[in-house]
Amino acid sequence: MTRSKPARKPKPVVVKKVTEKASDRPKAVQPTRANSKQAEVVGLLRQPQGSTIPAIMKATGWQPHSVRGFLTGVVRKKLGLTLGSEKPKDGDRIYRVVAGKPSKPAPKAVKSNRKRA
Repeated sequence: MTRSKPARKPKPVVVKKVTEKASDRPKAVQPTRANSKQAEVVGLLRQPQGSTIPAIMKATGWQPHSVRGFLTGVVRKKLGLTLGSEKPKDGDRIYRVVAGKPSKPAPKAVKSNRKRA
C-alpha cells in the first residue's frame, strides 16, 4: 500500500497596492551643490557671454566628450534647461543657457514585442 502525500496548504493571496508608474510622477529636480563642478559649469553657461567647450574643460578638468555629454545629459535632460549655441566665424562654439521655455527630451520609440510575420 502506498502512502498519499499530505495536502498542500494554499498560498496566501497577496493584495498589491496600486501605485503610480515612475513615468507618471513629476520629476523632482534636485538643486545643485554650490561648490560642485556641475554648479560651476551651469554658472559658466548662465553668463551673458556664455562659455566654450575649452573653457569648461579648463574649469573642470574634463575631456571634450565628457563636456558634450554633460551638456546634453545633465543640462538639457536632467535639469531641463534650454541650451543655445552659436558658432562665430573666428572661434569656438559658444554655449549658453537661454531664458524661456525649458527643453523637453524627445519621446522614446516604443518597441513592440509582437513577432512580425
